[in-house]
This record gives sequence, structure tokens and C-alpha cells, in this order.
Amino acid sequence: MSEAPAIRSKWGQWQTVEEQISRDIASGTLVPGARLPTEIEIMHRFSVGRHTVRRAIAELASAGKVRVEQGRGTFVEEQSVIRYNIARRTRFSKNLKEQGRVPSGQPVEELEIPAPPIVAAALRIPESDPVYMIVRRGFADDVPITISRAYHPVSRFPNMHIRRHQGVSVTEIYRDFGIPDYLRHRTTIFTRLPITEEARLLAQSQEQPVLVVQKVDVDMQGCPIGYSETVWAGERIQFAIDYDEEPGNVDAAAGAQKE
Repeated sequence: MSEAPAIRSKWGQWQTVEEQISRDIASGTLVPGARLPTEIEIMHRFSVGRHTVRRAIAELASAGKVRVEQGRGTFVEEQSVIRYNIARRTRFSKNLKEQGRVPSGQPVEELEIPAPPIVAAALRIPESDPVYMIVRRGFADDVPITISRAYHPVSRFPNMHIRRHQGVSVTEIYRDFGIPDYLRHRTTIFTRLPITEEARLLAQSQEQPVLVVQKVDVDMQGCPIGYSETVWAGERIQFAIDYDEEPGNVDAAAGAQKE
């Protein structure tokens, strides 16, 4: 086993250990189901202390990359990356079910707020007009993969919050307001580092990048009905842009944003 470069400062030692083991997993040096070297072996490899190794392993476990089995050791998790298809009729549950995953969601927060500038522009409403903000966490096989913030104009969907509190889905509410179908008009994708709360909700390290997807949904007449920003656990997902339905109608722009 090759030696890692010497770690020169105490700050960041566990990040260096975590990053190298992550690379070993990604490259196939450590295959799914393989047992990691012992604490002593990792300490010798990186010239670090036991606390540093345990912190690195804890972060890897939090990110879903390894599992710690008491009395047996630490093993590489056997989890495959989710391939998520983005198309004009993208639906979260359908996407995951088609891959044999079990989708689920958890409400985090729902409230009425004045529309922030980016939301107002996307929904084509005046700034500070009231919108319903729905924050949810999405899971695949009980593993957190998304945090989404969706916004809907109160003027278009009055009393939406009452229906939501009754457990009615957004799609069903759309139907009640005469919108039997809707399309994804625009998608923007970029990467950044998560804030502390996002990392906690996604059960990952704050040093691991997330993928941020901003999208606008429209009714069949092209009028915006919803805007959302979804933060995805970057190392658990990969996106595929599907142009089969109507080529050229999905505008995917990639960029980078520093935290």
C-alpha cells in the first residue's frame, strides 16, 4: 500500500484521511463490501493519531460510504450512484421507482413568505408578492438525497397551505385548479459546498460538494406555476438530460458557485 503525502498541519488531518479513502473507494482500490485497514494501519499510513482516524471514518459513515460493524471492522458500503433523468415531465417518485429504489419524503417547513427576487422573476410576479414555500427532504431507500424548496404563487393557488396540511400532493392541487398536466420549462444546474444545515440534513460532510438544481414548471399554456431549488447529495446522484420528448426545450446550464 502506497504511503500518502505527509500531513503538515494538525488542522485538516481528518479531511486528508477522509479524502484519500474516498478516492480509494471511487477508484475501485477499495471495492464495495471490502474491509478497510485497521485503525492502527491507517494511523501508520497517514502518520496521524487515533482521534483523527475515527473522525475521518465517522465522516465517511455519515456520507454513506462506509459502515462500521462493532467487533468486525469498517466496510465499504455497497451502494450504487442513482441515475436521475431530467426531462420535461420529470417526477421524483417515478424516477426512483424505475430504478428499483423506494422513494419517500419528509416535510421540513411550509409557510407563506414574500417572494424573493429570484422567485418573483421565475414566476413572473411582482417582488414581495406572497408565495407558498414548501421545504422537504427526499429519500431513496431511506438514504437522504435531496433538500428541496418549492415556491408557488398564492394568487394562483389560494389556500394551498390548507390542502397541503391535509396531506394533498402538489400535483393533486394543480389538478383541482384546472392544471391536469405541467412541464419543466427550464433547468439550471451548478455545484457548491453545502451550508451546515444542508450537510446535516443530507447526512454528509460539509466538505463534500452538492449539486443544486433550479427549475421552473409551467402549465400547458406556458404560464409559470412553480419554482424550486433542490440541493442534491453530489456523490449519490448523477443526472441524465433526456431530450427525447421535445429536443431543445430543456435548457440546462452548468456553472459553479462558491459558498
